[in-house]
Amino acid sequence: MVNQPVLIVDDEVNMRMLLKEALEEFEEKGVELLIVENGSDAIESVRAEKPDLVILDAMMPGVNGFDVCSAIRNELAMKDVYILMLSADGQEINKQKSKNVGSDGFMTKPFDPDEIVEKVAQILKMEI
Repeated sequence: MVNQPVLIVDDEVNMRMLLKEALEEFEEKGVELLIVENGSDAIESVRAEKPDLVILDAMMPGVNGFDVCSAIRNELAMKDVYILMLSADGQEINKQKSKNVGSDGFMTKPFDPDEIVEKVAQILKMEI
């Protein structure tokens, strides 16, 4: 069984639960879902686990998603981690900011759980 860590980072418990439930079917295919609730834990988890994908909330207190994304790309120099930013604020300025700090994709909350499943399947190159 292939171990492909996927890190979910969100400060809202309901969003973490929604993402975990939506992506649970990937666990049968060797994906390990890692879940943290803040930016500093996210950076530590990326450093330790080297996930293939980080699903990252943009707006969090303290170290926000933009800071985490920048840290992954610059301080940790990890270019091969796919970073998908999520934000309730889908304004163009946030989409641009997420690109500027090195994210690979951007989705606006709320989203259809099927959309995130399709996106993750595409990123991890898996059939659902």
